[in-house]
Amino acid sequence: MVPLAAAPAAASARTDPRTCAKAALLFCEDFQALPTGGASSLRWGIDTKHGTLTVERGARGQKVLRVHTEGNGRAFLKVDDFAAPGNSFYGRVRLRVSAFPTAPDWAHYTLVEATGDGPEVVRPLGGQYAPPPNGGAAYWGVGADGGPTGDWTNWRTTAPSVAGKWTCVEWHMDAADNRISLWFDGVAKPELTVSTREHGGNPVDFVFPRFDTVKLGWQLYQANPAPASFDVWMDDIALSGRRVGC
Repeated sequence: MVPLAAAPAAASARTDPRTCAKAALLFCEDFQALPTGGASSLRWGIDTKHGTLTVERGARGQKVLRVHTEGNGRAFLKVDDFAAPGNSFYGRVRLRVSAFPTAPDWAHYTLVEATGDGPEVVRPLGGQYAPPPNGGAAYWGVGADGGPTGDWTNWRTTAPSVAGKWTCVEWHMDAADNRISLWFDGVAKPELTVSTREHGGNPVDFVFPRFDTVKLGWQLYQANPAPASFDVWMDDIALSGRRVGC
C-alpha cells in the first residue's frame, strides 16, 4: 500500500485560470481558492467510503483535487441541487489516474456519475477491465445502473484507459434523445456514444432521470482489486449549458 504522502505530485496539470470566469457555467471548481489539506467547500459536498479527498499543490503551483480510495471504496466531490436547462449539459474535467484495475476480471469503475428523479444511475465516464481474450486491459466506457436498462458499461477497445498521464475529458448529456457523447483531449470518441435505443443494457429505452446531482471522483465495485488502492487527480471541473472545451 502506498502511503498518501508518497504519491507523485500533480506537476503536469494544464490549468486554465479563465475557466471559472466563463459565462454559461452551471458549476465550476478549479481548487485555487481552497486551502491545501482535507477538501471541503460550501459549494459542494463529499461522498466517501474507504476514501479521502484532499487538495494538493503541484510543482507548478496550481492546486488539484486528489481522490484516494482503498479496495472497492469510493470518494466523490458531489454537486448537489444541480439543474440544467432542458435537462441537458456539458461537462469537462482534467484528470490523471495512478493505475487502472488489472483484477478481478471485469473490474468496473466510475469517475463521473449523474443522478436525479428517475431510476437510472447514469455514468458518463467510467470503464472496465476486460480480461483476455477480450483485450486484457482497461477501457473507457459510458454506463448506467439501477434502472430498466440494468447494470452495463459500453466500453470499447479503441478507448483504452491510460494511467499516469493528464487527460482532458468532456462529455455531453443531451436529453433530446438521451444521448451521451465523449471527447478526450478535444477528440471525439463516437464509438462510446449511447442513446435511447443504442446502449449496452437490456433491450428497453434508456431514459435520463431529471438530473439534480453530479459526482466526480472514483469508485470501484469489486472486492480485492489489484492494485489494492487507487489515486486520481482532478482539476478544472466545469458543468455548462455550452461546451467548455479543453
